[in-house]
This record gives sequence, C-alpha cells and structure tokens, in this order.
Amino acid sequence: MSAAVSPLTRTSYPHLSRHEMLAFVPTDCRRVLDVGCNTGAFGEALKRERAGIEVWGVEPDHASAVRARQLLDHVDEGFFGPDLSLPAHHFDAIIFNDVLEHMADPWAALHLCRRWLAPGGVVLASLPNLLHQGTLWPLLHDRDFRYEDTGVRDRTHLRFFTRRSAVRMFEECRYDVLRAEGINENWWTPSLRRRLLYRLLAGPLQETKYVQFAFVARPV
Repeated sequence: MSAAVSPLTRTSYPHLSRHEMLAFVPTDCRRVLDVGCNTGAFGEALKRERAGIEVWGVEPDHASAVRARQLLDHVDEGFFGPDLSLPAHHFDAIIFNDVLEHMADPWAALHLCRRWLAPGGVVLASLPNLLHQGTLWPLLHDRDFRYEDTGVRDRTHLRFFTRRSAVRMFEECRYDVLRAEGINENWWTPSLRRRLLYRLLAGPLQETKYVQFAFVARPV
C-alpha cells in the first residue's frame, strides 16, 4: 500500500493479507508482481493458497522490504518506476492493492506495466471508493472532508477515484476492464433514517456501500 508514498509522509500499514483480493488473481497465474507489497502479507497468502506460484514485490520502505523478503521470492526496494531491474514480459499479473491512489501519475504506472507483463497478462488493482458512505455522508451532511491515517481519506492519497473514473483511467491507458466489483462492503448504520434511505434508494446507493472497488484489466 505504499509504492508511491514519499518517505517523509509514509504511513505505517499493518501486515494485512487482503484475502478479498485473492479471488481476482486468475487461476493460471504463475508469476506475480505485487507493487507496494508492504511486509509481504498478500504474497504470503497467495503462495499459501497457490502451490508453486512465484511472487515478486516492490516496496520503498526499507523495514517493510526486509520483512517481505522473508516471505516472497524476490523484493526490489524502491518506488515503482522505469529504473526497476525487473525481467521484461515476465509477470502474468501485476497487482496494485491500494497503491495507485498514492501515485502522482497512476496513468504512467499503467503504461509502464506493459514492459513487464507477459502476453495475456493482467493488472489487478484495489482502489478506495470516494463514494463510500463513510466519506459521502460527511460531505453532504457536514460539508466536511477530514483526512485520516488510513482508509478512503488516507492523508497520503494523491488521487481519488469512483468506480466510473477508475474504469475511465484504465481505458485511457488502453486497457480492457474485465472485472470491476465492489469489495469490503461497509454501510450499516444505527440511524433509522439512513437505513430507510438505503432501502428506498437501493439502486442509486449501491456503490456507496463499498470501501473499495477491485479491477482486473488487460492491455488492449
């Protein structure tokens, strides 16, 4: 979750396996690159679930990279960029679990993926949902946007996305979006008024239930 965060502003993130993203990794993937791998928890879970899979990582934080090296097959310490010494056209999937929003230019990152994706390879991404009710309600009700240490309003986020704008970003970079699905549903509230609102406007409010959206995209 930290691939493009300045060392001066980086937030420490927990050792989270992100199990909800495992199902989006195609079953025929043999070589995976986890960008912003943090301490390697996602790759660890992936290797536990898929025997024989090869997981590489990219991580700029030194302490996190040291821990990730104990779990993954190879970890490059640094930011995701053209100077990385990665094998060309090697990876069946390049994964950004809550990473692209930390980058000043996520479009450039998606273009760069082509250098390292194997033929038929895909990009997976989890992106925080700006329309999640935990952000949307304070905007509408309180006219307020408070940055936090983690979550949709993480103070180190440089970019913000909805499902539609994220799909547009992939398409602008000449990717076909194969899947775009809400994950980490979180909308229940003790407020009777808001529960009734969700019941009455179930369709229009559907996107506000998800903390993130998961995307699977293939270069055109």
